[in-house]
Amino acid sequence: MQKVIIVGTGCAGLTAAIYTARANLAPLVLEGREPGGQLTSTTLVENFPGFPEGIDGPQLVMNMHRQAEKFGAEFKYAEVQEFKPVDGHYRLTIDGETIDTQAVIIASGASAKWLGLEHEYKLKGHGVTSCATCDGAFYRNVPVCVIGGGDTATEEAIFLTRFASHVFLVHRRDTLRATKIMAERALHHRKIHPIWKTEVSSYIADENGEIEGVELRNVATGKLSTLEVKCVFVAIGHTPNTEPFKGKLEMDPNGYLLQRKGTQTNLPGVFAAGDVADPVYRQAITAAGQGCAAAIEAERYLADLE
Repeated sequence: MQKVIIVGTGCAGLTAAIYTARANLAPLVLEGREPGGQLTSTTLVENFPGFPEGIDGPQLVMNMHRQAEKFGAEFKYAEVQEFKPVDGHYRLTIDGETIDTQAVIIASGASAKWLGLEHEYKLKGHGVTSCATCDGAFYRNVPVCVIGGGDTATEEAIFLTRFASHVFLVHRRDTLRATKIMAERALHHRKIHPIWKTEVSSYIADENGEIEGVELRNVATGKLSTLEVKCVFVAIGHTPNTEPFKGKLEMDPNGYLLQRKGTQTNLPGVFAAGDVADPVYRQAITAAGQGCAAAIEAERYLADLE
């Protein structure tokens, strides 16, 4: 019987691992299908406190990983297939093996939706990204484009006007799906230029492997054109990694875990932290803060059991 199992190794999961390990709870941390979370596909992180010169995303993850191991956290490369309550505790099926635990911290994150174009994975962090807050400041006084038509896309586009010379908003339809106030705010901004009924058909990289443009296809006519941009911000949504917990834990209509008091879910001893329960902020620092909170709440829950 484990005292606590942590699902996920992004900022939320690793922070929870550090705190629970320091509390002598000997956490078992499941790496999942995206070890390190979204930070592993980010190059320079400039907005995480304590690093005035910035730090590479993978390096930040490795630092947290080592810190958790130092205090006694155990890591296992495994993914949760099933989760269920059993006689006052919880049973997780991971890679065909069942493990029982008294408490669970779910920090499995949310995966950005991508276009699925050729070389997309290789270009992440080199002019293809899903986070304007993370990467917008790297693209000052150059043209960029945002893909999408919902609130996320309009918010990203508006944020990017602080840095970019032009923000092209590329959308497959002829109207935005965003709420009226967000759509009007974006369309009335002098730096934002909508490109309607259009999709990105391919990325164009320079000799250094950095984005220098995109090929566009008009969905009505099929006509191809080229748009010179230095970064593509894909803003077509995220998918929370909550599949094993469906039917057991309360979620919103999009599948994000619902938190009650603090990080507590609807089941006692099960806590949610980071992007898996946060469709709003989705930042490394907010995830780390929730990981800390979940660890403290799990520690108190286990103390009450004794």
